[in-house]
Parts: sequence; structure tokens; C-alpha cells
Amino acid sequence: MTDTPDPTAAPAIASLSFEAAMGELESIVRRLESGDVSLEESVALYERGHALRVHCEARLAAAQARIEQVSLGADGQPAGTTPFGET
Repeated sequence: MTDTPDPTAAPAIASLSFEAAMGELESIVRRLESGDVSLEESVALYERGHALRVHCEARLAAAQARIEQVSLGADGQPAGTTPFGET
């Protein structure tokens, strides 16, 4: 019995929410740590896990950018933050 479906049958990463991607990534880590998967499956899981990590990082960065933008002073140094969309 496995924790996650076959990586080739899994949903497209781009369509996953942050929470769904993190959940799948955690499941992949558990499976890899268990040592109960073949080398070929380990490589496939690692590749999907890497792609999920990149996806999660991008989603976090986008969320952070939406929350606040750093406003720069005339000298180009950070002068504070403003909520996203306010200038």
C-alpha cells in the first residue's frame, strides 16, 4: 500500500494549490525516507518532489509580493513597505 499515487498518474503540478502541493511533497518525503521504494520509483518521486518544491516556493513568493512591496527612497535604499497595490 502506498501513500501517493504513481508519480506519472499524479495531477499536473501547476494546477495544485500550495496546500495540495505541500501535502503531496510531505507524502513523497515520507515514502523516500521509508526506503520501501525501488530505485527507479525513488528517482521519479525525487523528480516530482523537486518540481513540487519549486512550485511551492513560487507560490509563496507570489503571495509575499501581493502582501507587501518594498518602497525605495530617492537613494535607492529600502524606505519601508506598502501593501501590495498601493503606491
